[in-house]
Amino acid sequence: MNQRFIELGQGFSDLYELLELAKSNAYRVHYFLCLEAVSAKGKKGMSFVLVLKKSSYGDFIPLYICREGIPVIEGKVTKRYELFEQAAKEQEKNVIHMEVRHSDSFADIDLYYQYLVGILRMNRYLPPLQ
Repeated sequence: MNQRFIELGQGFSDLYELLELAKSNAYRVHYFLCLEAVSAKGKKGMSFVLVLKKSSYGDFIPLYICREGIPVIEGKVTKRYELFEQAAKEQEKNVIHMEVRHSDSFADIDLYYQYLVGILRMNRYLPPLQ
């Protein structure tokens, strides 16, 4: 089973693309994830992840991510989070929240994505290797 992160970017327009992917692939959407992390500089950020079910051709599970581009403001819900949560509700899904390490604590972005895949497998959001 091939599971791979596909990074869309960190900007506002990238979130719109993620939401459009969720809408156009509604039959494949498995999970909406919100990953919170604190950078080495102490700034909290969120990553939004859209986990799709495996494709009908082959064993590929894509994980589309907008990585750490959404700031966390204590006591306030941001408009970007509201849009993500609304997309999940439209598909009768819940947003799953997790706290993870920030990507800047890894030497390479591929190591960061391997770390996330391990966490998602451990929590049974992704199937184990076959």
